[in-house]
Amino acid sequence: MDVLARYEPLVDDYAAFRAACDQPLPHLVRVNTIKADRGSVLAALEESGVRWEPVPWNDHLLEFETDSPGLTWPYFLGWIHGQEAVSALPGTVLDPDPGTRVWDACAAPGSKASHLAQLMADEGLLVANDDNLGRLAPLRTNLDRLGVTCAAVTNQDARYYSLQPFGFEAFDAALVDAPCSGEGTIRKNPDALDDWSPGFLDSIAGVQTGILRRAIQATRQGGAVVYSTCTFAPEENEAVLDRVLETEPCRLVDIEVPIDTDPGITEWDGQTFDETVERARRIWPHRNDTGGFFVAKFEVIE
Repeated sequence: MDVLARYEPLVDDYAAFRAACDQPLPHLVRVNTIKADRGSVLAALEESGVRWEPVPWNDHLLEFETDSPGLTWPYFLGWIHGQEAVSALPGTVLDPDPGTRVWDACAAPGSKASHLAQLMADEGLLVANDDNLGRLAPLRTNLDRLGVTCAAVTNQDARYYSLQPFGFEAFDAALVDAPCSGEGTIRKNPDALDDWSPGFLDSIAGVQTGILRRAIQATRQGGAVVYSTCTFAPEENEAVLDRVLETEPCRLVDIEVPIDTDPGITEWDGQTFDETVERARRIWPHRNDTGGFFVAKFEVIE
């Protein structure tokens, strides 16, 4: 089955989209300001002979000409961390304040969690959770290497997450970078679609909905919840938002994403969704030379 063909009606230039999906991703890193400023990193890269290019929309992202950023001294020291461009969007959209309480519901292996800690100036409390015990080791390793001290790592099913160990009733903000079919990762994982099936979409969408509902419930009134996936499938994106809007006290808000995006769609395969899902943003690989991505932001209203 040609999985990507199902998205032809949604894409402005289907041929360019397919061509981009067959190309490898650029190699990007994020400057980790918990440990070093951009100037120090650039000086270290020059001394090491590593060539780089700026990423116009984010001063903390650099495109490397090497395909092994993890073998550089700045990486070893925790001054930089490998991070795809679209992977930096959830933290940028959530934009947590220093000193706040933030929940990353699906945090491993830690790129987005460490970005949240950086945006928080490593102040406050970041609860980095993952339900897969085997993935906690890379999560903890990355947080430690990057000098994150504000994080607590937990191992719970996010759909039924308990705040009891922390002694407070709600987070100020939450990120649900949900487990998904991974269609948008095809540029770095060419076999990403090998096990794709409509049945899998249905099952994973149920998990995504459960995690997002719990994130809304666990966030205080007026707080923000960002939902993101690395897939094109409306079943995992707009349909999940629609179900949560029906059952939880929340609303979608407009977001500014500093790259070229499309709005969320309100119709798919005979289904119609709440018109406010248009406030979500779809990112297509051929428009920004990135992976595929989806991001939306909720405000908790009561």
